[in-house]
Amino acid sequence: MASRRMETKPVITCLKTLLIVYSFVFWITGAILLAVGLWGKFILGPYIALIAENSTNAPYVLIGTGTTIIVFGLFGCFATCRGSPWMLKLYAMFLSLVFLAELVAGISGFVFRHEIKGTFMRTYNEAVHNYNAKDERSVAVDNIQRSLRCCGVLNYTSWFSSVYFPVNGIPPSCCANASDCKSSDLRNATIAPTKVYQQGCYELVTTFIETNVGIIAGVTFGIAFSQLIGMLLACCLSRFITANQYEMV
Repeated sequence: MASRRMETKPVITCLKTLLIVYSFVFWITGAILLAVGLWGKFILGPYIALIAENSTNAPYVLIGTGTTIIVFGLFGCFATCRGSPWMLKLYAMFLSLVFLAELVAGISGFVFRHEIKGTFMRTYNEAVHNYNAKDERSVAVDNIQRSLRCCGVLNYTSWFSSVYFPVNGIPPSCCANASDCKSSDLRNATIAPTKVYQQGCYELVTTFIETNVGIIAGVTFGIAFSQLIGMLLACCLSRFITANQYEMV
């Protein structure tokens, strides 16, 4: 029995080392998801506000998932160092739940990527038509036009049919040169086209969103499958420790 324990001790030590390294990498993936969630909230927020029919909690889900992974990554390191079978099983169970959640999120991301154009054309047209420079969607339109240097849906003519144009003209966020863009010019259908961006926002936004949603979904999908390694290591280590009654000194 003593000889068997001596033979399995190096195996358990190797598994513990691998699991600690994995838990550290897992912790880093949590930090990445947290960063992506914050990036999605503050950078992609205006685009998501226009594309989603209702407000979306996707950035908050990523932030919450990332934070949870960071906490359980530390828990995994602690469980491995303690050599506690029940802690390792709990860690493996958590990894399986994260795997399923991230798998669903990755698939949803790819599906959503292909549905963007049709949805955005309709919602952005509505946002432009009902623009009032005050509500959330109007602010999102302004942010997009300034950041991407574009105007309107397909071009600046989209504004001519908006409820905002008859009184206020084209929004200042369309101005190519803010110092040479008077309110009176923006209300003049003849002068305004010479003062604003010529490219529409639709193509720029859909390209931007499709690219970045694809990246996010791909990263999430890759991280999800990495959980299988952690699950296998945690289960194997728990089994070896239980079978051989191995305890950390």
